[in-house]
Amino acid sequence: MEKTIEVAMNETIEFGDIVVDVTRKDVLYVHLSVHPPTGRVTLVAPTATRPEVARAYAISRLAWIRQQQEKLSAQAREAPRQFVARESHYLWGRRYLLDINEREAKPMVTLDHRRITLHVRPGSDPAKRQLLMDEWQRSLLHAVVPAMISRWEPRLKVKVAAYFLQRMKTKWGACNHKAGNIRLNTELVKKPKDLLEYVVVHEMAHLLEPTHSERFVAILDTHYPTWRDARAELNALPLGAQTW
Repeated sequence: MEKTIEVAMNETIEFGDIVVDVTRKDVLYVHLSVHPPTGRVTLVAPTATRPEVARAYAISRLAWIRQQQEKLSAQAREAPRQFVARESHYLWGRRYLLDINEREAKPMVTLDHRRITLHVRPGSDPAKRQLLMDEWQRSLLHAVVPAMISRWEPRLKVKVAAYFLQRMKTKWGACNHKAGNIRLNTELVKKPKDLLEYVVVHEMAHLLEPTHSERFVAILDTHYPTWRDARAELNALPLGAQTW
């Protein structure tokens, strides 16, 4: 059974266990997406699209939607981290072993070619160790993102007013077209740097075109022709253990 529920300016179309969030925007064509990591489904439709037309389009793609959601469901996930010695952690796509150094000094993180070492006070619990790791990983992102933005601003002929880092549940990045801001998922610190750059370019391209329209695709094709390969690689990598 299907039904349409009005939600603010948007609509939600339900087909059994599949829920499609419909958004109406000033676009030329209907665009359907299945988003990692949870398989959330969105449909962006031109403002004048009739509800029955949006439903019919979604129905025609149900098999594809299920296929994409099954791929995401089968995707490898990281084991929950306990922040103990010899545990595996990832940084820029590379695996490191974790060392714990307990000492009466200010907590900090150090890195060598094989290990990430957490220098923590005796008796520190996993939550404090994770907080230390999260703050350190954010600092690593802050160390590389500005240069990426600066490198792409003249190429795309845009200006990023500000960027923000946050743990995001369903997206690798986001763009506030009107404010000129972009947001990046902190999980990207675990992925290869070229995939982080792809997400940066993707969100910066939204400053030129806020929707995933044909114009947006043309922008990426022109400036980042390997973007489809980067997207596929990023979405195939293991997801975090948490529902981030």
